[in-house]
Amino acid sequence: MNNGRFPISLHILTLMARAEGELLSSEHIAGSINCNPVLVRKEISNLRNHGLIESKEGKNGGATLAKPAANILLSDIYQAVRQSSLLGNSRNTPNPDCEVGKQINIHLDHLYAEVEGTLIRKLQLVTLADFSQQFG
Repeated sequence: MNNGRFPISLHILTLMARAEGELLSSEHIAGSINCNPVLVRKEISNLRNHGLIESKEGKNGGATLAKPAANILLSDIYQAVRQSSLLGNSRNTPNPDCEVGKQINIHLDHLYAEVEGTLIRKLQLVTLADFSQQFG
């Protein structure tokens, strides 16, 4: 996951955790993140599809957490936004006649799985509530 989706989603969810059930508009959230509300709505849709957010459309609409912050692990958020390898992927096809080239992707896959497993195990130790409490 070498993009900004995790920090944006964590920002969104932290705002919602601190709002304690109040519906937050995408414009309000975008103002805190300092980004376009369309990006926020896209992430809210993804987080809703993963069961982390509930939303209500319309003039008095907005979004809130679908479950208590204490029941959301940071690993849940990571899994919801994960798109590609944490360390990135090669864009070229290695030479199959080269001793390294013919094996590099297998070894990279094992390395990446190990690194990502370590990250996920660390994120499983922290809840959204734990993270949110840092903000006075």
